[in-house]
Amino acid sequence: MDGTPGALRTSASLSLRLGQALFSTASLLFMSVDVQFYSYTSFCFLVIIMGLLIPWSSTLALFDIYSIFTRCRLRQPVIMVIVVIGDWVLALLSLAAASATASVTDLLTSSGQAYCPPKFCGRYQLSAAMAFLSWFLTVASSLFNLWLIASF
Repeated sequence: MDGTPGALRTSASLSLRLGQALFSTASLLFMSVDVQFYSYTSFCFLVIIMGLLIPWSSTLALFDIYSIFTRCRLRQPVIMVIVVIGDWVLALLSLAAASATASVTDLLTSSGQAYCPPKFCGRYQLSAAMAFLSWFLTVASSLFNLWLIASF
């Protein structure tokens, strides 16, 4: 089933991987540029997970680019299983990090400006939103690749 949309080696997979890398980078930048994120554990967790997701997505995007241009066929289910497991692990971790960041940001926002100035809270919220978008794309690509494994 080579025509599986969004599976590895397709342009849809490339766009999903580039979107993951873009949203993860945006989340990381919103959290770490000019913001004191290290004060809260959930923010540190988000930075670590986004730091892991960026090279994972970028490496698989490079693999997609190579596969698209050379038109090579990936017929090894073991590699696909590794990719799916890696996607699922990172998807679960990024969902946990995004949820924790969103909940701590909501708590800080409701407690007043003494704990979270508006400039910082806005960046925390944007970072959590970008992490959720990255999570959504990671889950989508892992489901498409799981569908491809089932077709082997």
